[in-house]
Amino acid sequence: MNHQVFSELDLTSLLSLSFSALIDELHNRLSELGFGDIRPVHGFMFKYMAPNGATGIELAEHLGITKQAVSKMVDYLENSGYVMRQTHPTDKRGKIIVLTERGWLVVKAKEKILTEIEERWIENIGAVRMQMLKEDLTKLVYQANEGKLSLRSRPVW
Repeated sequence: MNHQVFSELDLTSLLSLSFSALIDELHNRLSELGFGDIRPVHGFMFKYMAPNGATGIELAEHLGITKQAVSKMVDYLENSGYVMRQTHPTDKRGKIIVLTERGWLVVKAKEKILTEIEERWIENIGAVRMQMLKEDLTKLVYQANEGKLSLRSRPVW
């Protein structure tokens, strides 16, 4: 592998390429497990919905997309058996979207796969450097968000 090419890439490209490599491997492995119909945006939805579900409006705000787009995604995921709509616990007129057993299977598989990928990356660069990388990125994200660190990740559109 030609490391010189990578050393000439800017930070944005390196972060984007590393994220893409991780997401590509994650989704290839999910596909091998029978979850080939899951897309990266679904993972952002699932993470926000766990553990207690979310309304369509909450998902639209979190993802930065329209309620109609969320509704189409929920229809798709409901037809695929990953989520279901339930009556909202406090607003009987509203609906809340929750993960089904199949949805939770994807979440658990994703967590296992991401742990395996991180362990392999640690073998490659070392535990100390990985910890330093995480600390440095956390600090940069914290500063960029004016002293707040939201643990909710959302897609970058």
